Amino acid sequence: MNDPISHKLFERAQALIPGGVNSPVRAFRAVGGDPVFIARAEGAYVYGANGAQYTDYVGSWGPMILGHTHPEVIKAIVAAAANGTSYGAPTELEVRFAEKLTQLYPSIEMVRAVSSGTEATMSAIRAARGFTGRDVTVKFEGCYHGHADFLLVKAGSGLATLGVPDSAGVPSSTAGHTSTLAYNDRAALRELFAARGDQIAAVIVEPVVGNMGCVPPVPGFLEEIVALCQKHGAVSIFDEVMTGCRVALGGMQQRTGLTPDMTCLGKIIGGGLPLAAYGGKRAIMQQVAPLGPVYQAGTLSGNPVAVSAGLATLERLDAGAYEKLEHLASRLEQGLLAALARTKTSGHVQRVGSMLTLFFNDGSPVRDWADAKKSDTERFGRWHRAMITRGQYFPPSQFEAAFVSIAHTEADIDATVRAAEEAMLERA
Repeated sequence: MNDPISHKLFERAQALIPGGVNSPVRAFRAVGGDPVFIARAEGAYVYGANGAQYTDYVGSWGPMILGHTHPEVIKAIVAAAANGTSYGAPTELEVRFAEKLTQLYPSIEMVRAVSSGTEATMSAIRAARGFTGRDVTVKFEGCYHGHADFLLVKAGSGLATLGVPDSAGVPSSTAGHTSTLAYNDRAALRELFAARGDQIAAVIVEPVVGNMGCVPPVPGFLEEIVALCQKHGAVSIFDEVMTGCRVALGGMQQRTGLTPDMTCLGKIIGGGLPLAAYGGKRAIMQQVAPLGPVYQAGTLSGNPVAVSAGLATLERLDAGAYEKLEHLASRLEQGLLAALARTKTSGHVQRVGSMLTLFFNDGSPVRDWADAKKSDTERFGRWHRAMITRGQYFPPSQFEAAFVSIAHTEADIDATVRAAEEAMLERA
């Protein structure tokens, strides 16, 4: 990538910002080279600081389902900002937003707006602990639920072994309340509940994983989570920050017909602005202050500009939009698979709705983190760098999902597939 402007900006940033970025994956360390500094975006494209155009499959890591700078979303943002950017007081917009979310997600009987996915998951688990009076949280390896201390935990040496910190700065005592299992391992989940069911407050899961690449649940896995939680008095939490309004308007709950106890939402529901939410059964949410003893607050929660962007986005997602997304994403999936075959490159493509990942592996399906980490990350890095030079902006990590937007066209997809095939043949 010949982008001296981004290179100079990155040098300036590294002197003042840890790693030169405000979120780790943006640093491109997993793929090599300097990150592309973005100057603007429109539709399916982002434009680098040097003016270069890239077809964008990052989509701000999921929110830009309509594409960038959708005119109606921008119009809503400008109108809201003209009335004031923040009040720290209730608004009609918040009520409309809550009504919309509870309409889309029947499992959500009450909902609280927050500003980030991390806030949503952290608060949902706190509410679950307050509701059950228990301490243990169960999560799955490879699922990312934000950077709260008790969620940055990896598995111990056995099913019932307490977790250990996966990040410096996380106290062992905090990590000890989290148990981690392999994703899609129903037997391990049953065994853990048999051993510690009366201690488990909640099980949190990405119903489709997007943070070890796109990994769908095997049949019966999500059903097992909901059933075991119900049987043992624990709270099932679907972290749909990524899948919510992405794989369907009602998320994976709509696709599976499942009703978790709690749901976390973010990304798309904010229309590209900092907005997220958590909610669920009324009995659980009534534990949240000021109704109950579980404290959670936020100065910018339900921000009127962000809520306006979210509502404007949600109002434009209908059956036709999802049909288009399915068509375009399927075209990309099939194109990438054909490119792998034509170039005799070993790999596998996994997709759910408009999120997908090209794994450079032995061609086997990826079902958990053990499978995902077998991928050839160096090969992916070479491919990613070759794609950047061809104007294709994919997530700079083998272990992140790519996203298709309504703004993409068949011509965009076909050009991306041609570039992907060329990049597979590039060995340098």
